[in-house]
Amino acid sequence: MNITIVGGGFGGVKTALELAKEPYNHITLISDKPDFQYYPALYGTATGHSKLQSWVPLGEIFAQKNNVDVLIDTITTIDPDTKTLTAKSGQRYGYDTCILALGAVTTYFGIEGLDTFAYGIKSSEEITRLKHHLYEEMGERHMIDKHYVIVGGGPTGVELASALGAYLERLRIHYKLPHHKIRINLVEASPRLLPRMHEKTSAKVKRRLEKLGVNVETGKVVQSATADTLMVSGRPIKSHTVIWTSGVANNPFYKANEHHFEFIKNGKVVVDEHLKAGKDLYIIGDNAATPFSGLAQTALHDALFLADNFKRHHDRQSLKKYKAVMPPVVVPVGENWAVFEWRKLRLSGWVASMIRRAADVVGYSDILPFGYAFDVWRSQRILEDEYFTPTAPATPSVKK
Repeated sequence: MNITIVGGGFGGVKTALELAKEPYNHITLISDKPDFQYYPALYGTATGHSKLQSWVPLGEIFAQKNNVDVLIDTITTIDPDTKTLTAKSGQRYGYDTCILALGAVTTYFGIEGLDTFAYGIKSSEEITRLKHHLYEEMGERHMIDKHYVIVGGGPTGVELASALGAYLERLRIHYKLPHHKIRINLVEASPRLLPRMHEKTSAKVKRRLEKLGVNVETGKVVQSATADTLMVSGRPIKSHTVIWTSGVANNPFYKANEHHFEFIKNGKVVVDEHLKAGKDLYIIGDNAATPFSGLAQTALHDALFLADNFKRHHDRQSLKKYKAVMPPVVVPVGENWAVFEWRKLRLSGWVASMIRRAADVVGYSDILPFGYAFDVWRSQRILEDEYFTPTAPATPSVKK
């Protein structure tokens, strides 16, 4: 069975690994990046911890998988009638069965100036740009910003806000700058932080962040940004360092090929009970209009479901219907403290932090052999001095 997977994130990589267990499958994985990005660890890498926790070369993941070919290219169009994918490189790829797992992208909701002046932490390029900015401000100009503003009170914004103060203090000491009160603002448009979690959890997280010195502003709307000012609900905040963690949209690939798909209001693609969006065409993870899409655990669930149904098809067994599963959510808020929710269970503090640590072991093990996964997991505790300079993470090589 020849299967083409587009996307090197959780959904695409996990599907390829599961399908590769059957020797009769031949998988072509096409990714626009040469490495797998572990999104839950990005805030840690952005605040001075090891880059090893966030990026794993695809070549390492599939090194022992002889029935998987990894290609680095950006797919721009699809023709389901001829079963053809066209890439930015000009290359055309035919397919028998195609699985699209392209992931979501950052959106600024058309807010003036954000795409130019805001920083991000959702990719190696964004993290490098942010670190270069901090290096220029503190290392070259010997300045400390009066306000560091994080926009977005979802998990990423909360995680970053809880870790940023300690990182900035490390930078201040490293560059031998005088003691300076660092002010961190976390701005969220919703009435509370973590709006998808329970209200009591949101309140606990707010109190924890305030204890860490973060000024939390909820119900505030960002209106525009310039090089030194963020306009929030009619009030200007002077800042040279605005970090945008809010807002994701479906991959623009689908809009560019919209005549081939059906969409719901938020731009996600309608799929059937087998995650199909057309003949021999499947969509999983963030792109699919399924409950709980947008979470890494959902992408992994989709991958396992699809691989199992493909095996059932090969063995001439009846196919299962897709059933969404509510995943647990755990959000770290500073050192050795987190919140955890799953159904009616809610935990906070040290116990939840240990659950998060365990969840990361499982997360890496879903993609890597256990020994390698454990080494990557341990790298989360490593502080890297190289990130005191604007050096970018090395681009790993990819097995062909």
